[in-house]
This record gives sequence, structure tokens and C-alpha cells, in this order.
Amino acid sequence: MLVHIVMFQFKEENKEANMIRVKEMLEALPMKIESLKSMVVGIDISRSERSCDLVLTSTFEDQAGLNEYAVHPAHLEVVSVIKEVTTLSKVVDYFQ
Repeated sequence: MLVHIVMFQFKEENKEANMIRVKEMLEALPMKIESLKSMVVGIDISRSERSCDLVLTSTFEDQAGLNEYAVHPAHLEVVSVIKEVTTLSKVVDYFQ
């Protein structure tokens, strides 16, 4: 199983609304992308200096599944919105 984790820092403008919008868009992806086996999305509650605003943890059978997800039109639609409303993203991929 391949685990894909991405953390995002959002722009201050409309921050709360944008986090909710992105969360909802991400949570809809497992129903649209077969290679995406699971996804959990969380909005940070600690609001500390070290924390990011939103995190997603998703799983795939293998690297090919992640590659398929990366170019899927439904994912690319979410990526487009994320690029507009965030200032930073960090990713970690690992095999479990």
C-alpha cells in the first residue's frame, strides 16, 4: 500500500471558506477515481506556528495508482482550486 500525505497552508483571504471548499472537493475524489483507495482530510485545530491548515492522507495499491490519480481530470480540477487558495504544500509518499 502506498500512502500519500499532503499538507497545505492557505492564504488568509477567505481562509475558512476555502479550507471547507477544498476539503469537500477532496473528499469527493474517492468516488470518482478508482485507483484512490481511501482519503481522509482534516482541518487543523491547533493553529500553532508549526501547523499547516489542512492535511490529506490517501492510499493507493501502488505507484501506478498514484500516477493515475495525479493526472485524473477530477484531481486536476481540485489542484487548480488549491493552487489559487494556498501558499504552500508539502508532500510525503511512503510504502506501508
